[in-house]
Amino acid sequence: MSSLFDCRDEAQLLPGLRQARQAIARGELIVVPTDTVYGVAADAFSPAAVQRLLDAKGRGRQAPPPVLVSGEGMLRALVAEVPEAVERLVAAFWPGGLTIVLPAQPSLTWDLGETHGTVAVRMPDKRLVLELIEDTGPLAVSSANLTGKAAAIMAIDAEDMLGDSIAVYLDDGPSDTGIASTIIDATGLVGGDGRVRVLREGAVSRDRLGEVLGDLLEPYAGGSE
Repeated sequence: MSSLFDCRDEAQLLPGLRQARQAIARGELIVVPTDTVYGVAADAFSPAAVQRLLDAKGRGRQAPPPVLVSGEGMLRALVAEVPEAVERLVAAFWPGGLTIVLPAQPSLTWDLGETHGTVAVRMPDKRLVLELIEDTGPLAVSSANLTGKAAAIMAIDAEDMLGDSIAVYLDDGPSDTGIASTIIDATGLVGGDGRVRVLREGAVSRDRLGEVLGDLLEPYAGGSE
């Protein structure tokens, strides 16, 4: 049986966060508000919890979830290297709607799915979630919806789709933007002179990325991203 807490109500906020932390520690799933859309969250270092997340969404291992972090320090613990251009992107767009794919730290023992040695990392611009991550550690998070359905921008939308597969729902009202994060592949910058490729354009526009990256941004080749 799942529980829903209205985090705009001080009387529900602390109990909600406590139950969310406990659920993550037990390997269960929670739904959290972010600055983009609502997300389903699991302990990134629990393979069983990550698999539970994929199953809840009806998603395969070939679509591994991104990982939410509380800041640059946690980013550096998860990735093999942070190139100078990525440092500039982090300074410009974090916290916010930019997900960055980099080679994962090879010493980490985790299983997010078929990542091919990479991890997609984002720092959300939502105080409630950042405080939660400080307590739980990195969270594997994917948009709160069934695969093929629109991402939830309200907690009730997520509950309608995901039901009791989620232990705790944290409701913080409508999503700030309702626009999914932009995803970029920065693996080409590690140990080489490659460029940054836009995998999905969302909350951060290609033009804004270009202002920070200049020639390091791979030109748009047309078609869908």
